[in-house]
Amino acid sequence: MWRLRLLVLAVLAAGSAEAQANSSDGFLEFSVGKFTYFALSRSFPQEAVLRHISSNVTFLLFQIHSQYQNTTVSFTKTLLPSTSGTGNDRGLVFILRPEQTTRTWYLETKDAKPVQSVAVTLSYSEQDPIPGGCNLEFDLDIDPNIYLDYNFFETTIKFAPANIGYARAAEPPPCDVSTGQESRWRLRYDVYQYFLPEDDLTEASLLRHLQRMAQVAQVKASAVKVVTLTADDKTVVSFSSLPGQGVIYNVIVWDPSLNTSAAYVPAHTYACSFESVGGNCVSSGRVSTKVFSTLFAMLGLFICFFGHRFWKTELFFIGFIFLGFFFYILITRLTLLKYDVRLVLTAVAGSFGGLLLVASWWRFGILTLCMLCVGLVLGFLVSSGTFFTPLGTLNVFHDDGVFWVTFSCIALLVPVIFMGCPRILNILACGVVGSYSVVLAVSSYMFTSLSYITLNVLRRALNVDFRGVFIRVPFQTNDYIILAVWGMLAVSGITLQIRRERGQPPFPPHPYKLWKQERDRRVTNILDPSHHIPPLRERLHGRVAWIKELFHKEQPAGERTPLLL
Repeated sequence: MWRLRLLVLAVLAAGSAEAQANSSDGFLEFSVGKFTYFALSRSFPQEAVLRHISSNVTFLLFQIHSQYQNTTVSFTKTLLPSTSGTGNDRGLVFILRPEQTTRTWYLETKDAKPVQSVAVTLSYSEQDPIPGGCNLEFDLDIDPNIYLDYNFFETTIKFAPANIGYARAAEPPPCDVSTGQESRWRLRYDVYQYFLPEDDLTEASLLRHLQRMAQVAQVKASAVKVVTLTADDKTVVSFSSLPGQGVIYNVIVWDPSLNTSAAYVPAHTYACSFESVGGNCVSSGRVSTKVFSTLFAMLGLFICFFGHRFWKTELFFIGFIFLGFFFYILITRLTLLKYDVRLVLTAVAGSFGGLLLVASWWRFGILTLCMLCVGLVLGFLVSSGTFFTPLGTLNVFHDDGVFWVTFSCIALLVPVIFMGCPRILNILACGVVGSYSVVLAVSSYMFTSLSYITLNVLRRALNVDFRGVFIRVPFQTNDYIILAVWGMLAVSGITLQIRRERGQPPFPPHPYKLWKQERDRRVTNILDPSHHIPPLRERLHGRVAWIKELFHKEQPAGERTPLLL
């Protein structure tokens, strides 16, 4: 009876999807395909053991993951570069010997704080390709890891080429002797990308979603395939960075001759640091960016509903965008100034551009020039939105010449189409561009993919290497809500201005002509009280004399000497 009870308990334990390890004695026992959660500390390294390995298993892939603290996995207790790996997402491949049924790994961390980790052991047969089996760049002999690096513009992943599978006692196939279909050159590499929930930086969420990116079937079901590489391609792929957004990458190596596949060790990033003092993942943005975007959004919201009525204010808004955008690109590419300094200088240059456009309208009154600037700003946003769609991911647009010519043509098409009805063009620009400034302000407080409509174009103008990256962003619940708010503001602003301007003149008259007419009328009309106003020079002299009188000491009145009696 007691044997039957033990058998039932063993079956229940083996059938569980996840295992919670008991690490009190520094010993962890794993099962194939079962994810194990445990805490790893510097003072208590762990020894991981896998028993009862099946005879049809040729090699094992052990991997361990943590959010941002480094862990080390090693074949031996003595750490050597050729037998160990250290990082957030690290794994080791072990080729089994004949009749081997047990394998041991050693886990530790140098971090002072305990590291919450999840680990799993995956098994593969002799027909499955070996991830990293033809490594010539990294330290391990067989390196299944994905090495990830990021900056503000791009996130780059690198991995070692794989080798075709072989039996336990056989010699590994040579990697670079031949390039025929009987060698590793027949293998294909599918690169997958998986987005974590927006604004979710929790450790539990990451470790849970990493389980969907470890095994081949789950990766294909959960993630999106971005690109397929052949053995002739470089095993390097670049993506656009999304600071604050969690992303998991993995590579599936596929053997088309045997129709078998294997997964590398998945790697994740938030394109930011959890431990830096300023600008880390927890803080949603710089203070300077929040102040700038909030003030800009307040002006944009006013333009969205009242821009056509307050024509000069709208011209200032358009001129600010026009000159500020090009000035920021210029000082970023030519100088090494800090971000906050560049943002202040951009605000000053943008204000000058706005005043310049208003002054040109006041003096010359060229409506065509003003509407060209308005149309180009709206066309820029329309063109940016076009390349934000899957159209922008086409390989043809990786060429800078093709991209910028196409982008410019779309931007110029908008003012050309609406040049016959400038008032409609102006109201559309007020509603769409003014409401989008609110989206940019929201992005400085919380993550939203809609800010990358224009940010991706700015990155491409700033960084030459950005042309070769794959641009993909998540579109989740937050983005649908913000997109609805943007659309509601734009439609409301356009509708309100069209109804209010019905029956009114399309645009205000030329300010300089009105000023000249008013001046001439005052000069010739003696009944006008302003006709008798002294010239400006005499009024200035009178004002200066009045100011001097304020500081002039008043002389005392009456006799001050004593009377002589």
